Amino acid sequence: MGTKLYVGNLPFNTTENELQELFSQAGAVQEVTLMQDRFTGKSRGFAFVTMGSEEDAQNAISKLNGQTMDGRPMTVNEARPREQRPPGGGGGGRYGGGYGGRREGGQRRGGY
Repeated sequence: MGTKLYVGNLPFNTTENELQELFSQAGAVQEVTLMQDRFTGKSRGFAFVTMGSEEDAQNAISKLNGQTMDGRPMTVNEARPREQRPPGGGGGGRYGGGYGGRREGGQRRGGY
């Protein structure tokens, strides 16, 4: 089982292959996942890199955190576990159902 790293502040034109090559300088890379916008397919500016061991992960953090890539200083640290979210989409908001939907009071039309 490898150690997953969060890599942030990436240039939006970064590719998974570039990250694979860069992080392999610090140790064995198991997986690179560049996060992309669901609708446009463009990079969201961050990725997750799974290193082969804890030692490789610490080496990558010490070598690459703060290093610039296309003029942007990368953030590299150990990824936090994913937060549990309730099932279903956000809701709430203007059309999300739940609260109200019909205003009470005022004059009614139509002869009720």
